[in-house]
Amino acid sequence: QVQLVESGGDLVQPGGSLRLSCVASGFTTDYYAVGWFRQALGKEREGVSWISGTGGTTYYADSVKGRYTISRDNAKNTVFLQMNSLRPEDTDVYYCAARRTSSWNGSTWNRANNYDYWGQGTQVTVSS
Repeated sequence: QVQLVESGGDLVQPGGSLRLSCVASGFTTDYYAVGWFRQALGKEREGVSWISGTGGTTYYADSVKGRYTISRDNAKNTVFLQMNSLRPEDTDVYYCAARRTSSWNGSTWNRANNYDYWGQGTQVTVSS
C-alpha cells in the first residue's frame, strides 16, 4: 500500500525559508515521479514543481522558479521542496503526489489528474 506523508510546513515571515519533505512508502522501485502542488481554500490545486524518478529532470511553475528547489533522496524514499524568499502569496496547503512510472518525461506534470497517490498536505503560512 502506497503512502505519502508530507512534513515541514510552518509559519514563516516574508523572505524566510522552509524545507518540505515527502516520505513515500510502499513503492518497490524508484520508478515513481513526484509533484508538489498547493491549494488554498476555494481555489484550484496548482502545480508547483516536479521531479523524475531518477531526479535528473525537474520542472517549476513560473511563480516559484528561482526560489524553490525540488530534490530527492531515493535511499530514504524522500522528496524535498526547498522554498526560499517566501512571499505571503505562497501561503497554502502543500501536497505531494506520486505516479508510478519509468517513462514519464514530465509532460503536463502540473495536472493533478496525472497522479495516482496523494499525501494529506502540510500548511505553509507566510506572514509577518
